[in-house]
Amino acid sequence: MVVLLEVEEINTVPNAPLSHQVGLESRSDDRASVRFRAEYATLPAEPTMRKLTVYRHDRNAVGATYVYPVVSRRANGVSIGVNLNPNNACNWRCIYCQVPGLTRGKAPPIDLTVLQAELSTMLRTVVEGSFLASNVAPELRRLNDVALSGNGEPTTSRDLPAVLVCIEDQLAQFGLLGRIKVVLITNGSMTHEPWVQESLRHMARINGEVWFKLDRATGEGLTRVNSVKMSPADHLDRLRGTARIASTFVQTCLFALDGEPPAAAELDAYLAMLASLVEDRVPLRGVLLYGIARQSHQPEAPRLTPLPAPWLEEFAVRIRAVGLPATVSP
Repeated sequence: MVVLLEVEEINTVPNAPLSHQVGLESRSDDRASVRFRAEYATLPAEPTMRKLTVYRHDRNAVGATYVYPVVSRRANGVSIGVNLNPNNACNWRCIYCQVPGLTRGKAPPIDLTVLQAELSTMLRTVVEGSFLASNVAPELRRLNDVALSGNGEPTTSRDLPAVLVCIEDQLAQFGLLGRIKVVLITNGSMTHEPWVQESLRHMARINGEVWFKLDRATGEGLTRVNSVKMSPADHLDRLRGTARIASTFVQTCLFALDGEPPAAAELDAYLAMLASLVEDRVPLRGVLLYGIARQSHQPEAPRLTPLPAPWLEEFAVRIRAVGLPATVSP
């Protein structure tokens, strides 16, 4: 069976073998098994699961510790997630978070051997196998990225620099380095730390992209939505610094709380913050505006409801008027 896999910035060849379509050499089983290090593999050769949709982001979808596939609304395709927080620990507690049993804390030490084997297995089954055809709707069968995300804040992991080396190596093995993105999805709270700065510089060299969380622009709003007490000005400084090192998007989640959208004063403060970044020529790529598509597992869940798509689109128009591109994922 020939499986069509579209990879960003790669021209596919109709009816050609999949390895040719994604620009990979054909490999013998012996070479693949050596590269794959099958003796360490923890995934089946061809993981099977329920169909992937934007409404189901199961971190245990293929029975791995760190690696999981999802269909991403914002990426409009398949993202291979790398979960550096299998302990469900995060230094924030966003009230819309879908992680069950979320606790305050940081990432545990990462077993890099296991991570390498899982990522190699997942890439192999996507690139050389039938995973996409078996598990993804036809219109979404494109591999967009490897994303550092998961069940907590990935930048709390001191192993982040070593994890990026592993990701770079595996992408190179499959001929995908520079052809798909490496995405860091972060709340931005740790981007001033030395190991994160090192990682941002590394990402800039390997087609990396940062999605930096900015849900609210006032201290009260940050406390209400993200359960943190911090200075909005300090958070803005971290965003400035991040965008000047690596390609960066602002990611913002908007929803109704107790049936009401964010207050006008909160939205105005948010737009003023973006305007200050534009005025200072901070090289942001744009804003990823999204709603809640999956059930929160936080105590506030019954109070949260999605905002209508037209509401989000109207706010995106206001963002664009400030001078930044904005995309909407209701």
